[in-house]
Amino acid sequence: MKIGKLDWNDLKTIIDKNRTVERKDVRIRSGIGEDCSVINFGDKECIVSTDPITGADLNSGVLAVHINCNDIASCGVEPVGILVTILAPENSCLEDINRVMREISLEAGKLNVEILGGHTEVTKAVNKMVISCTAIGKGDKSKAVSTSGAKENDDIVVTKYLCLEGTSIAVNDFEKKLKGILTLEEINEAKGYIKHISVVKEGVLSGKFGVNSMHDITEGGLLGALWEVAEASKVGFKVYEDKIPLTNITTKICDEYSIDPLRLISSGSMLITTENGSGLVDMLKCSGIKASVIGKITKKECMLVSNGKEQKVMPPKSDELFILEEKLK
Repeated sequence: MKIGKLDWNDLKTIIDKNRTVERKDVRIRSGIGEDCSVINFGDKECIVSTDPITGADLNSGVLAVHINCNDIASCGVEPVGILVTILAPENSCLEDINRVMREISLEAGKLNVEILGGHTEVTKAVNKMVISCTAIGKGDKSKAVSTSGAKENDDIVVTKYLCLEGTSIAVNDFEKKLKGILTLEEINEAKGYIKHISVVKEGVLSGKFGVNSMHDITEGGLLGALWEVAEASKVGFKVYEDKIPLTNITTKICDEYSIDPLRLISSGSMLITTENGSGLVDMLKCSGIKASVIGKITKKECMLVSNGKEQKVMPPKSDELFILEEKLK
């Protein structure tokens, strides 16, 4: 099998075949593109999400906290706590686990998120450390935003720059290989992208603003996230390549290694659909968050406009990060 997320059709089949119970108190449940499940507890709702870190060596604890808390934020609510599972290979030492937990503790503290518990073990089942977190949030009844809420004619907004996560992982893990195409200043800047991968602030602000759907842009990049929103919402989209925000450093790396930045893992950017894209962009800008309108939700068909020509967007494939890592090894 290919490295990365399962093929979209395979995953959908597995989910559909194994859904044995549907409780009335689960308002939003598992499905293609849904970052979280939402459980009704009367006047409040519990929002839960889980994700592993498998594609990074350095800063893996940092990423583990943020990719899970970002999922909670994609519902428009603040994360409250996380559960942490660490599976370490036999060649690990205690300091490796301590380092990861220090990173997790520091990042969770920045978000006012409590470490609620978890599990840690050394196992032959992995050849590099795997960190999986489950994040939990709390919101008012019926207020959580879903991935499946996108509506025809919504503006499509993305925050900050795409590929912050993928670029940071590449530079932190393969600095020596990239010195030939990046300056020392650019390398240091890219390493710092890790500081900007949280989307909790914009997620909570957008939830209060009133939006129709949100989705954290992770594995599969922008086009993967857009496809998942469209599939979950039973709509299409049209986005414009020249409106999509990328840093010069990301562009340099992607051009050098023939990587598609629109399919590169992009924690640090939230995908939002709303009836009032310009109003949302202005509100986020006033809060110090860059945001861009990059297209529209359509009735059907998923399209990317590149150099004035429309290209049909196909279902998500393996993330470009895995291809980039192979080229950099």
